[in-house]
Amino acid sequence: MYNPGVLPLLGQVAAIVAEAISRTRPDMTGADPVVRRSVHADFQSNAALALAKRLHLKPAEFAEQLVEALATEADHLIASVELSGPGFLNITVPDRVVWAQVATRLADDRLGVAASELGRRTVVDYSAPNIAKDMHVGHLRTTIIGDSLARVLGFLGADVIRQNHLGDWGTQFGMLIQYLDEHPEAHWRHTDLAVDTSAVSALDRLYKAARAAFDTDSDFADRSRTRVVALQSGDPATLARWREIVTESEQAFGDIYRRLDVLLTPDDYVGESFYNPLLAETIAELVDKGIAVDSEGALVVFSEEVTGPDDQPVPLMVRKRDGGFGYDSTDLATIRYRIKTLCADRLLYVTDSRQALHFRLVFETARRAGWLTDVIDAEHVSYGTVLGPDGRPFKTRAGGTVRLTELLDEAVATARAVVAEKNPDMPCADLDSIAEQSGIGAVKYADLSTSRVKDYAFDLDRMVAVHGNTGVYLQYAHARIRSILRKAEDHNAFIDPTIALRPAERALALELDNYGAAIAEVGATLEPHRLCGYLYDLARDFTTFYDNCPVLTADEPTRGNRLALCRLTAGTLEHGLGLLGIAAPERM
Repeated sequence: MYNPGVLPLLGQVAAIVAEAISRTRPDMTGADPVVRRSVHADFQSNAALALAKRLHLKPAEFAEQLVEALATEADHLIASVELSGPGFLNITVPDRVVWAQVATRLADDRLGVAASELGRRTVVDYSAPNIAKDMHVGHLRTTIIGDSLARVLGFLGADVIRQNHLGDWGTQFGMLIQYLDEHPEAHWRHTDLAVDTSAVSALDRLYKAARAAFDTDSDFADRSRTRVVALQSGDPATLARWREIVTESEQAFGDIYRRLDVLLTPDDYVGESFYNPLLAETIAELVDKGIAVDSEGALVVFSEEVTGPDDQPVPLMVRKRDGGFGYDSTDLATIRYRIKTLCADRLLYVTDSRQALHFRLVFETARRAGWLTDVIDAEHVSYGTVLGPDGRPFKTRAGGTVRLTELLDEAVATARAVVAEKNPDMPCADLDSIAEQSGIGAVKYADLSTSRVKDYAFDLDRMVAVHGNTGVYLQYAHARIRSILRKAEDHNAFIDPTIALRPAERALALELDNYGAAIAEVGATLEPHRLCGYLYDLARDFTTFYDNCPVLTADEPTRGNRLALCRLTAGTLEHGLGLLGIAAPERM
């Protein structure tokens, strides 16, 4: 059932201003009332400035007409309207209306947030590590951003289908399987390894050894090519070894996902191999429709939208000259399957910005084939690169790729030192738990709080700081409010709407009222940093409130009203952090 949520005061005021515009000038019906939050009042409307030219009036003249029209709302939703500057309308709402919004959101198990994506079947493709390869820093952004979007869209009511498009097929597996068969002494199953060594790390090392042998030993290279043929033709023994490699890798990925508190489970793993049986029919359809054509023995789709440096159409490779298939072929079969079989209304591919051209060509081909229609959205959710302190792509000191497990271990160790310094008497078990939550949360928040299309520098000291726009700061803010509520004990008191609002209370209440709009904006723009920015502003507003408005020592009914603000703030911070996939500890 659709939940309309609680309409924010900004939306209510905007509707009233829009109605006033319509009554004053019927020919302007439907015009944007241009209502925003303001530092000079609760809200400000700039509609008079935006419409004056079309009306052949001075902005101040039309603004005065609107002030008169809005006077009918006095004592209802609007307490006062003041004309400012060349035509700005500064609008203040009554205190009782603000308190009513707080009470309504506090009583709602969704904090008043509407289910704006209800029923929209949305496929979110993210993470996508390669089988037998360690997850590294390059997998960080796709995994964290994709998971947050899956959480936000799911909360907004979308029917989210998570898809982890594992790289589980290709000629490299023939080489690895052949090497494992020729080196039975090699340990790579998790049951044969030390506790601190994952099967995928062992397989990664063995793959590198196999690659070296392939490049230097022509006989081994020939045997590897024969094994590739055996794999692709379905040889039982070869397939069994391949499945074992996939299983061991998936278990290792699962350990990282659980540590990151990512929603992906084995039910979401759909590797490239899944689409192998669909390749022939996908390509046949493209050929039959005249979209895929022969080009020097290969089968390609020439773009009608994109040209290369030579001003010739850019091709998408559907089938190679040797009859083999690549990523282009698999992604075409994938999008066709997700539309035709999964019945997706929206397709999100969370991959780095370097794949922009690839997905543009895939989406164009899907539209030309009739799979992707006007009622289905397909979006490449691109993101920038994680950089090191030197401003270059993040690498180890030796120039290698940073393993994700090592990065997380370092983050937790750094967070542990910060927490221990602030709480020297904390029991070790509690310290370990909070350090894990803070360290992982710090990494995730640093990534999500950056506009996803931008690069950002990986700086652990900044990430785990207890001040500034960090995950640790938000976790501390939440824990502090929970501490206040524990001390209050009777924090479920009713709100008295007749109590006058102090400025810091008003600012906090109005920020709380904007939570639903912040989440809806993330759902529309697919930019989690907007939610991070909202939560940071909320935490800062709470700090100002707490510094200026005593809570526990206040007299009733003021005390009850302020505790209600504390409860709603704590609930909003916890829920918002949860949508980012970040824990909100009760104590820190």
